[in-house]
Amino acid sequence: MSEVITRSEPDGSVPPETPEVRWAPAEPAPKRRHLGLKIGIPVAVVTVGAVAASLVLIAPGTAVAGVPVGWQTPGMAADTVSSHVAGMTVSLGEGGPTVSAADLGASVDAGSLADAAFAQSPMWNLGSWFSEVGGAEISLDAERATATLRAAAPELYTDPTPAAVSFEDSSYTVSPAVDGSGIALEDVRAALEDGLSDGSATVVIDPTAEPVASATTTEMAEATADTLNEMIDNAGFYAADERVVAVSATKLASWLTVDTDASGAFTITADPAAIQATVDGLPEKVDQDPESAEVLTSESGAQLVTLVEGQDGRVLGDTDGIARDFAEQLTGGNAAYDLPVEVTPRETVTTTRLAEVDLSEQRIYLRENDKVIDTWLISSGREGAVTFTGRYSIGWRTPLQDMSGTSRDTGSKYTQPDVPWVMYFNGNQAFHGAYWHDNFGNRMSAGCVNMPPHLAKKLYDWLPNGADVWIHA
Repeated sequence: MSEVITRSEPDGSVPPETPEVRWAPAEPAPKRRHLGLKIGIPVAVVTVGAVAASLVLIAPGTAVAGVPVGWQTPGMAADTVSSHVAGMTVSLGEGGPTVSAADLGASVDAGSLADAAFAQSPMWNLGSWFSEVGGAEISLDAERATATLRAAAPELYTDPTPAAVSFEDSSYTVSPAVDGSGIALEDVRAALEDGLSDGSATVVIDPTAEPVASATTTEMAEATADTLNEMIDNAGFYAADERVVAVSATKLASWLTVDTDASGAFTITADPAAIQATVDGLPEKVDQDPESAEVLTSESGAQLVTLVEGQDGRVLGDTDGIARDFAEQLTGGNAAYDLPVEVTPRETVTTTRLAEVDLSEQRIYLRENDKVIDTWLISSGREGAVTFTGRYSIGWRTPLQDMSGTSRDTGSKYTQPDVPWVMYFNGNQAFHGAYWHDNFGNRMSAGCVNMPPHLAKKLYDWLPNGADVWIHA
């Protein structure tokens, strides 16, 4: 927009000749054109992109186990190597059936190989271009490979016979496994690995047979049979450490099923319903009243002989769930079941026995808990060969013995054959029977205490080793 300016005289009039003057605003100065900058930006972008690409791509000409992976990221290279391996094929002999590596479950650690290739040959390192990364190890999925090869060449396979466990004649026995045969997977794997290194998409092998072991081995069967036979040895229902109801081998085997699982391992299962019939009969076999034990002791309290074992009282608790719990326990190989019982401990009655010999009376007294229960005449050592007085105990005994020695009173030697029911209590002095005289009640012996043979037998049976003997005048 322009501005109009007029000139006036001092009196305010405008001279006619005064021209009209208009001022127009100044136009902006023209901008300088930067042609070089417009050209440089795309070049810089390209340059930065190339540098960035060189930081993430594998160098041109690089190969992993013969597979070109140049100009690829490690992830792309891993896919390339995996796809190449999966696309390989194996021919079983010239003109024979062909299977793909993918069907064999062939694989490589492509990720590690691609990472190794990038680490060794990044694109930015011009000196590493056109390099080779080897060391590719192919692995096979054994189950898948075997199924594929067997389908392609069934004539090269025979099935192995698995080991078996069976119950015969009160124990478990083993039938050993027998190997089958099939194509050696290592030959196939090695051929694929060689083909990968050589750049061959198809490899040919002359298939060789190798033994194929059963998944259920003889060793597994033997271990299972050992477990089952140990179960037979211990099978039963227990109260504390006592097996109160035994389970026979045949009955235990009727409860059990021995089978194998998908891996070929043996399994043991048990039928709770079959066990329940035995559980139902437990109360009448387990429950019992307590009975006192009877033992012989010396005067010092040492236990010498158990006369009556006695028994603890027992009452069986709740039997619900025993069959189920025992069945579960049997699957783990344990055939000893601890019953829920309430126990009343037995009482123990002690008895002390003493053989007392009164030399002045020439008589023996049999004392039980200090009460005389029997007595009879004896013959002790004569004058000069006396029976020594004192407190003794029964040591070694024998039902029959030839006796010989030297009399202390006469010094003469003697021999007495077949002396019955001999019990020594003090050195070579003993109780025994005497068949060569009947003058009992008088001192007749060379130091022993003798008596009629039938009474010597009675004493022999009544007085145990370690029991007390008292000889006095």
